[in-house]
Amino acid sequence: MGNRDTQAILDYHEATKHSEWSIRSSQHALDWENQPLPFKIYRDLEPIPLSGDFPDRNVPALDAIAQDPGATRGAVVERIPDLAALSRVLFLTAGITKRKRHPGGEIYLRAYPNTGALHHVDLYVVTAELADLPAGVYHFAPHDFALRQLRQGDFRAALLEASGGNSAIARAPVVIASASTYWRNAWKYRARAWRHCFWDAGTLHANLLAVATTEGLEPRVVLGWADTRVERLLGLDPMREGALTLVPLGRSQEPLPPAPEIGELRLETQRLSRQEIAYAEIRAAQAASSLADAGEAAAWRGAASSREEPLPAGPLTALRPHSDAEIPRESLDRVIRRRGSTRVFDRQRPIGFEDLSAALDRATRGIAADFLEAPRATLLDLYLIVNAVEGLAPGAYHYRREARALELLRGGHFRSAAGRLGLGQDLPAQAAVNVYSMSDLPRVLERFGNRGYRAAQLEGGITGGRLYLAAYAQRLGATGLTFFDDEVTEFFSPHAAGRSVMFLVALGHPDRAALGLAPRP
Repeated sequence: MGNRDTQAILDYHEATKHSEWSIRSSQHALDWENQPLPFKIYRDLEPIPLSGDFPDRNVPALDAIAQDPGATRGAVVERIPDLAALSRVLFLTAGITKRKRHPGGEIYLRAYPNTGALHHVDLYVVTAELADLPAGVYHFAPHDFALRQLRQGDFRAALLEASGGNSAIARAPVVIASASTYWRNAWKYRARAWRHCFWDAGTLHANLLAVATTEGLEPRVVLGWADTRVERLLGLDPMREGALTLVPLGRSQEPLPPAPEIGELRLETQRLSRQEIAYAEIRAAQAASSLADAGEAAAWRGAASSREEPLPAGPLTALRPHSDAEIPRESLDRVIRRRGSTRVFDRQRPIGFEDLSAALDRATRGIAADFLEAPRATLLDLYLIVNAVEGLAPGAYHYRREARALELLRGGHFRSAAGRLGLGQDLPAQAAVNVYSMSDLPRVLERFGNRGYRAAQLEGGITGGRLYLAAYAQRLGATGLTFFDDEVTEFFSPHAAGRSVMFLVALGHPDRAALGLAPRP
């Protein structure tokens, strides 16, 4: 089985779809006595404390998420982060921003939204010798906001080799890697948790890309690398964990020294729960989408196959975002710190078309990634159910990126349909608008093989994460939701025929009265 055996990933996708039958026939119940720890904790490694005393860069959130991967960088200069910059990046990407107590204990809420608040994605830092941090491989521990050194020495050349000579890694003094411990999410979501690896990594990377950009670190998502070599470097157990992404940060003019030998790591971690259940489907999907060596990684990266957008099937409504003078200017730091996930929307209160326009415009300006070489390239199509947007008729829409306009597919009131598509939940029916990231998987897999499935899911998560931030920047609410896969495709067909849902996010005003909160002044 290899990356080009695309039937393997199509089988996984089909087997993990939600349907009326799959929900009704499920016998799965949450074993609260066996709930896993939300952290990976190394038992015998000394913490290297990170600093919480970092300045707010005061970059408006709506500007920070709208990075243009095709922008001219100007003269090549060195940009090597120090520990304070790394502390800010790590905290605002994956740090603990809130703690909520409940009868069963305490929930730790992170800087990014995560399925079920089951934070299964860990970050690792691979660094050159920095001014205040020795070269090494480190694990980021949110529970005590510290780094722990797993390996001593400069191992960036190992990542460069694994990536087949990726130029962004070659010039980066720091590379942040992400990985999932599957059981921490599969406890609730079972085999579908492998999709969540990339959904949750996506919302995390929406933060990471935005924050690192405000530090001038030129972040770039890299998915093309040989899996076994990266897993070994990070000390992952391939039966329980999987590497997800690499993100090079900064710029150095010093050539990378040869990497030390990568010996096996034998480091004890705290037990997650009484019993871990391994889902063979997750490991099989991760293996089927793995790249074998540097040559395969080098051949993998590049632009997605181009396609022409068909002529509009219905009337277009051009986006009408706020003017520069009107757009909210709250900083990215403050928005991330107060962001949550809305639990009740106010269905009586519409959002403004200007708010929706700003969110769509800023969230879709392109992602710096090795699978999206051209500016504003994408593996996604965005579809919307509009329930309550002032200045926009209710109905089903397709977002045309190049025209920056919404194409009406079908007018009408579809609150009940939105609730049905969102697994019969109230939230999507209450929301002012639901945004579905969808992808033409056969086309993506033809170009990228099974690894393209990771890319499409990740882009869906990044887009969803940016929509979250854009909503909160405008004092709105947002929440990510799951869905009946095939019913979403059917609802937006014939326009969406052959496309699969990668991510769903609902936007609207929180119902503050229902949440027991005072009205916003």
